[in-house]
Amino acid sequence: MKKIMVATDFSERSDRALRRATLLARQVGATIALIHVVDDDQPRRIVEAERDEAEALLHQTAQTLRDVDGVECETRVFLDLPFAGIIKAVDEMAPELLVIGPYRRQVLKDIFIGTTAERTIRSVSCPVLMVNAHPAGNYQHVLQTTDLSDCSRDALRRFPVLGIGEGARNTMLHIYDAPALRLVMSHAMPKDDREHYLAGEHKDASRDLAEFLATAKIGNVVPMVRHEASAAHHEILKVAESEKADLIVLSTHGRTGLAKLLIGSVTEKVLRTSSIDILAIPPLRSA
Repeated sequence: MKKIMVATDFSERSDRALRRATLLARQVGATIALIHVVDDDQPRRIVEAERDEAEALLHQTAQTLRDVDGVECETRVFLDLPFAGIIKAVDEMAPELLVIGPYRRQVLKDIFIGTTAERTIRSVSCPVLMVNAHPAGNYQHVLQTTDLSDCSRDALRRFPVLGIGEGARNTMLHIYDAPALRLVMSHAMPKDDREHYLAGEHKDASRDLAEFLATAKIGNVVPMVRHEASAAHHEILKVAESEKADLIVLSTHGRTGLAKLLIGSVTEKVLRTSSIDILAIPPLRSA
C-alpha cells in the first residue's frame, strides 16, 4: 500500500481517523493524502473563505505529520457536496485505502438517503476504513468475515495487499444458517434433536469454510463458524467482542445483490452499530 487518503472535516471524529491513518502509514511505509470538502452550495464569499481556512489547516497538519510522525502528506481542498467531493477525490488521487471518521447519527436523514459514509462506501472502488475506536497502536486481532460468495472471496483477496493485518492475529468468521430452526414448529423440536441438528450444520459449515479458504487461496487465518442465532450483524459483533477483535473486515457486496442499495444489509448494520473499527472492501473489478 502506497497511498492512504483521509477525508477530514476537522472534527474530533476526523482526528481519530487521521491518527489511525498515520499509524498505518508508518506501519506499511505509505504516504497520506489529506483532503477536505467545502460545500459549494453557499454564497461565493463563504465558499472562498472556508476554502482558504481549510487550505491553511491542511497545510499545518501536513507539516506536523512530516516533522513529528515522519510521514509524507499531500493536501487538497475540493469544492462540492461532501459525498460527491470524496468520490471525486478518490477518483483523481487513486488511494489504495480511504480512512474516514466514525458514523454520525442523523436519524431521519439516514433513513431516507443513508449517511455520507455509507454512500461513499457503496460508490468508491477502494477499501474504506471507518475508525470508531481511539487508536492506541497497530491492530492486534483482525476479524475477517465471509458469506462464502464469490464476491466475498474477491474482496477478501484484497486484504493482505493492504498490509493492515500483518503481525496481528487473523480470524475468518462465517455465520451459518440453520433453516429447520426457522420453521413455525421448530420450538417443538426435542432438545436432543435440536442439538444433533445444530452439530450437523456446524460440521457442514466448517467444511464449507475450509473449502472456501482453500479455493480462494486465503491463508494465515484461524477459521471460525457460528450459528446465526440472531441477526447476522449481531452475531458478528458478539464474536468481535468475545474474541477482543479490534478490526472487523467486511465485503461490501455479497449474496444480498440489489439489497445492498437499501438500508438493512449486514455491512450497513455493522457500520451503524459497531464501536470497533470497520474495514469495508469491495471486490476488485476486472478491467
